[in-house]
Amino acid sequence: MALPTIVASGNGTSALATGIRILKRGGSALDAVEACARLVEADPNDKTVGRGGHPNVLGQVELDASIVDGTSRAAGAVAALRGYLYPISVARAVMEKLPHVMLVGDGAARFAREIGAERARNLTASTAKEWRAQLRAIGETPASIRKRKDLVSRVWKMAIDELGTVNFLAIDRRGRIASAVTTSGWAYKYPGRVGDSPIVGAGNYCDSESGAAACTGFGELAMRLLTARVAVERLSRGASAGRAARSAIEDANGIASPGTRLSIVVLAKDGTHGAATTREGVRYTFMTSVMSEPATKPRALVPRTSTK
Repeated sequence: MALPTIVASGNGTSALATGIRILKRGGSALDAVEACARLVEADPNDKTVGRGGHPNVLGQVELDASIVDGTSRAAGAVAALRGYLYPISVARAVMEKLPHVMLVGDGAARFAREIGAERARNLTASTAKEWRAQLRAIGETPASIRKRKDLVSRVWKMAIDELGTVNFLAIDRRGRIASAVTTSGWAYKYPGRVGDSPIVGAGNYCDSESGAAACTGFGELAMRLLTARVAVERLSRGASAGRAARSAIEDANGIASPGTRLSIVVLAKDGTHGAATTREGVRYTFMTSVMSEPATKPRALVPRTSTK
């Protein structure tokens, strides 16, 4: 049986000790990944997740999240959720309280209100200032952008290569695996844009018989290829965590446009892990129940010119 372990994207490092404490006292992988994700969602200094996340082109912070129980294959997700602090917990409630997997937009917000989820003003002073600066750069103001009937041209001018997400993959004492992904999505996106993070199989997938995988970067790539699901399928066929990660990114490179990027973290059922990316210098983080602090490792670089 593998040691209790959590693997995460680099921006999840500060949350790992909390998750490991849950695992060390016999808690479930599902509880651990949710607790880790909530810490990052509440951190206004991470501008790609939760409170403080970059808004859409209209200045609204829309949050996406999903959680998967690899033992039962149950899953819950929310997308374009506005006004709530912990989308990962709302996603888990979708999984546990409804006959559905995903809720979006107004429906997700209605459900969050119904279950008593904590509300929040997620657009912080810092991210609002950055949004206004981006508007000024294209000759707009908050008032003018909200009156526009044509947002497509504004998104093309304003949307920047500022994509980020936090991933957590965990194994508990009983060998159960769970995964959680949460994000505020593409900065200054078109309202209602949904990426791969809440799409089970695209940006998040796990199976306690094989392992788990989750993605960051251009979610549109992972959605087209079901990248997380493919990586876990390769684990089930005997690939190592590192090889599953690299081959998944090789697949993405086959359809990627210049400048797009994608990263993945993979955790196998034996506790081994790996990660790959299209961008140099990207790292991931991990911690086991016998470690006193998290460690980080570079992701394998798979440049767009690589071949299978």
